[in-house]
Amino acid sequence: MKLLKGLFIAAVLLIAAFVITGFFLPKVATVERETTIAAAPETILGLADGFRRFNEWSPWASLDPATKYTYSGPERGVGARMEWSSDNPDVGQGSQEILAVEPGRSVTSALDLGMDTPTTTKMVLTPSDAGTRVTWTLTTDFSGSLVGRYFGLALDSMVGPDYERGLAKLKALAESSQVPSPSGQETPVPPMPQ
Repeated sequence: MKLLKGLFIAAVLLIAAFVITGFFLPKVATVERETTIAAAPETILGLADGFRRFNEWSPWASLDPATKYTYSGPERGVGARMEWSSDNPDVGQGSQEILAVEPGRSVTSALDLGMDTPTTTKMVLTPSDAGTRVTWTLTTDFSGSLVGRYFGLALDSMVGPDYERGLAKLKALAESSQVPSPSGQETPVPPMPQ
């Protein structure tokens, strides 16, 4: 009987420690990666401010080629939306919708993976001597979930490598998508027709 009582007390203390520690963990988790792309911001934004070409540089597109995609809203800019559905648990279901675009500067999207954790992604473009510095950020608010706050501690190691692969693919695509103009300046290639 003493053994059962001891196990019960230990379990209660463990649960209490889990809950109390959870309150002190960060409420917001952020993943951020950056690269420099030898292309104009407009060229990069032409690939990132809509979803029709997203899978050309997405790090997740190859996980399940059978994923079903649905596009709605405008082709580019605020309101452009993509939904996906896959039987592969690594892909699952979700949606992404563009919330804001600053021409030549940034694009912000809401990401819904079916969890009660508001998530946004933002790509910021900053001109540099070598082209454009691209910073891609994922921000998830775990305020309403103690378990989520523990998950947030591992978010960078889980998503960061995907962001690195995505940026490398975006870099290759943007740098190969440029057409020299008569003035010698690069001009963005329009999005691929669907």
